[in-house]
Amino acid sequence: MSRLRASRSGAQGLSILVVRLGSLGDIIHAIPAAAALRRAYPQAAIDWLVDVRHQELLELVPIVNRRIPINTSSAASVVGVVRELRRARYDAALDLQGLLKSAVLARLSGATRVFGFPPELLRERGARLFYTETAGEVAPHVIHKNLSMLKAVGIRMPDVEFPLEDRNPGIAADARSRLGLAAGERFAIINPGAAWPNKRWPPVYFAEVARALSSRHNLRSLVLWGPGEERLASDVVAASEGTAAVSARTTVADLVSLAKAAALMISGDTGPMHIAAAAGTPLIGIFGPTDPQRNGPWSDDDLTVSRYRACACHYQRQCRISGWCLLDISPREVMGLVDRRLAHV
Repeated sequence: MSRLRASRSGAQGLSILVVRLGSLGDIIHAIPAAAALRRAYPQAAIDWLVDVRHQELLELVPIVNRRIPINTSSAASVVGVVRELRRARYDAALDLQGLLKSAVLARLSGATRVFGFPPELLRERGARLFYTETAGEVAPHVIHKNLSMLKAVGIRMPDVEFPLEDRNPGIAADARSRLGLAAGERFAIINPGAAWPNKRWPPVYFAEVARALSSRHNLRSLVLWGPGEERLASDVVAASEGTAAVSARTTVADLVSLAKAAALMISGDTGPMHIAAAAGTPLIGIFGPTDPQRNGPWSDDDLTVSRYRACACHYQRQCRISGWCLLDISPREVMGLVDRRLAHV
């Protein structure tokens, strides 16, 4: 374990590159590591190499100096970005992704020291060939796995911190207007969509939860949607008996602001759920093929309902069987968790 030092002749202080290209939720899980680096090295230049599709999220993270977007499907983008990285003359690069492509990019940055996880923690073990040093430990949650790498640079396990800026607080007024609420009235967020079909709880179940939120907690529900999901959100609202409304089209900045304003969020394992967790929104997570102990909300107050142990398709985008484990989770079970969570707000 050794602290980082500026090692390049003529360098203007310590420079660090964080490599975590995607996905949205995984980038959120890496933010605490960047925040810990900032606390330990307050004068350092900390840059982040990120997939161009997720740059918007990092614009909300004030402890990062530069966000360097890359399109790994474009040879021209890769060549141009590598040249830019090498000009920065980094003292250290930390690959928090553990894929061959992220490891190669970390090494091509020309950083003096290139850190990655040991082989047993890598998704693609060949990535180890591109690191100068490895560090990290098995941890229950991926956030703590990321933080464990920092011991190699003199940082013992720090507190989890999510510096996220609220840049659009006015969007809460639009949400309340859609729901027929007055200024300051509480509302819930329902997020029925997911990139993986087997992470999607049925719309009629979400609608039943919306009705129960209204009758038991006087909470109307704003239903989020992403690309290709507007019909899904409309189906939830149509079955909600007037207790929910479809949201406007949202940016990542909008999601952060909405989450900070909401009294509760109910969602599957998706990017918006991880945004809400980072924003400190009271949260109920619905999990099937992914493990909430590893990928779920990290606050001890937040609750999850899971069928991960019963699932036959762990971390697979498509189920191999016809009976999805998520269908075994009832609205009544979810509302039991809602009652418990709201009792401690």
